[in-house]
Amino acid sequence: MTKLTDIPRKAWDALPFTGEPKPVVTHLELSGVIAASSRTSKSLNLRRVEKALDEAFSPEGLKAVALSVNSPGGSPVQSRLILDRIRLLAKEKEVPVLTFVEDVGASGGYILAIAGDEVYADPSSIVGSIGVIGGGFGFPEAIAKLGIERRIYTAGENKSQLDPFQPENAADVERHQVLMDALHEIFIDLVKERRGEKLTTEKDIFNGEYWHAEAARNYGLIDEIGDLRSVLKRKYGDDVKIKRIETDERSLIQKLLARGPVMPSALVSADEIVDTLETRTTWSRFGL
Repeated sequence: MTKLTDIPRKAWDALPFTGEPKPVVTHLELSGVIAASSRTSKSLNLRRVEKALDEAFSPEGLKAVALSVNSPGGSPVQSRLILDRIRLLAKEKEVPVLTFVEDVGASGGYILAIAGDEVYADPSSIVGSIGVIGGGFGFPEAIAKLGIERRIYTAGENKSQLDPFQPENAADVERHQVLMDALHEIFIDLVKERRGEKLTTEKDIFNGEYWHAEAARNYGLIDEIGDLRSVLKRKYGDDVKIKRIETDERSLIQKLLARGPVMPSALVSADEIVDTLETRTTWSRFGL
């Protein structure tokens, strides 16, 4: 009869592990300008991240889901859709969500941040911007100088409001302001729902202003200052296993091509140029 002491060390190492498994926390990044769609598929929206979110909440023995947020905002609808999906999965799986703001979690990016049960940020993170913005350009004098006649036909007296090729109309501006005020109230209610009594009453934090992390913590917009790995080790132990979940939907061929030589500028489409300018403008509001 073979004794246990006669079994070689390598054979012991090959046996299935039956001890206490390492705690698992999944991690995915929510990064970029938030928009329903993008000409170059770089925008952050529910369609882009829904599979990754499902995967993040699926492992057995999951202790928590960690989200890195780095967004200057964008679509309020897509921001809310992503938040709602996160909260639904967290409730179904009974798993806490921890969010970590990186460079910026502002406007719609802050909506993503408050999807977490606990919100953290780097000391230099930009947080807040709880407001609504809209804008455009006006060209009535420019097309007149070029000898261009504007022709537009509508059914419905307000169908062409805020037409950039017509002089600005005060009634149109007033109607647009009413709409933005209503969206602002929805945003405020959401922040109050998610942050509750943690919010301070010492300052108007809903005026569209944004702050560094220390001030944001003082106002109750975040819970603590800290980085993802340090916080997870403190909460779940040094042997916590952090499983990264990819949100990039590109195919393997696309990923390989992306690592290749840069395409000549002549081959870059006008759509890509416009998309890049729009993205750059959104980030630049926060000095980034």
